[in-house]
Amino acid sequence: MKIHASLPFDRTDAPEEFLQLEAVADIGKTLEKAGFHGGNVTDHPCPTGRWLDAGGHDAQDPFVMLSLLAAVTQTLRLQTGILVLPYRNPFAVARAAATLDVFSGGRLTLGLGAGYLKGEYHAMGVEFERRNDIMDEYISAMKAAWSGEDFDFQGSGYSARGNRIRPRPVQRPHPPLLVGGNSRRAIRRAVDLGDGWYPFFTGQAMSSTARTATMAGEEDLAQGISYMRRYCEQVERSDVPPVFFGSVTRPGEQWDAQAIIDKLGRFTELGVIGTAAHIEGRTRAEWCDNAERFGVEVLAKIG
Repeated sequence: MKIHASLPFDRTDAPEEFLQLEAVADIGKTLEKAGFHGGNVTDHPCPTGRWLDAGGHDAQDPFVMLSLLAAVTQTLRLQTGILVLPYRNPFAVARAAATLDVFSGGRLTLGLGAGYLKGEYHAMGVEFERRNDIMDEYISAMKAAWSGEDFDFQGSGYSARGNRIRPRPVQRPHPPLLVGGNSRRAIRRAVDLGDGWYPFFTGQAMSSTARTATMAGEEDLAQGISYMRRYCEQVERSDVPPVFFGSVTRPGEQWDAQAIIDKLGRFTELGVIGTAAHIEGRTRAEWCDNAERFGVEVLAKIG
């Protein structure tokens, strides 16, 4: 089981603790020492105040933060969790991803999602109702761009005619693509276009201010995995995509090490290969102490 940490660089309530270059170095080195497999960043370039006030969160630019993290670590995987792909031109994303993958020595994992926040779509100038179609198209466009050769691609409102992006990613044919979302369409997308499925439990802020499929607990996760296996058979995909779950802990909850270990065991039985953990901490020092404790009490015991 690969355990990542949800990174705390969105903590605009404590900028002196978490919005500093020194914080990136301290936290990155702590995670590697504690035995975490990777670090995850979120993506909300322009969220609505209503969503934030209902329990949402701020977010830094994902490629900037992961680049900073890459510079101060050696082995930590760098994961977007998730990047809302329809917000950005796919070739701009392909370029950013290739750059980060090359300079990090092949440590990038792209968690990709269609998103769910309608007000943010309006702010970004993208049609919310077309987000799923855009998502499918953009994944195909990025794959074409990552070939390292001249490529043609006709998209909706843009086209590539003999364009080329080099250097191509270190990881071949491209960084792993984890397709986020709980809906059946997202699951089909993971099978058709992705390298893994990236579901997540939905919280109150999402259910009240956003549009996304509900996943209330492990029973819903099991049903989603069962559907994914059936769809693989339908389209004759021999390898069922692995599952990387959004998070084994939730913000604000008091975690119990044995309860988490037991939960990870149930996840493993379902076919989950990885997940993230939310680490609490009012200060950087407290956050790092809790991450180290998680390493001792959980990571060391699950191998």
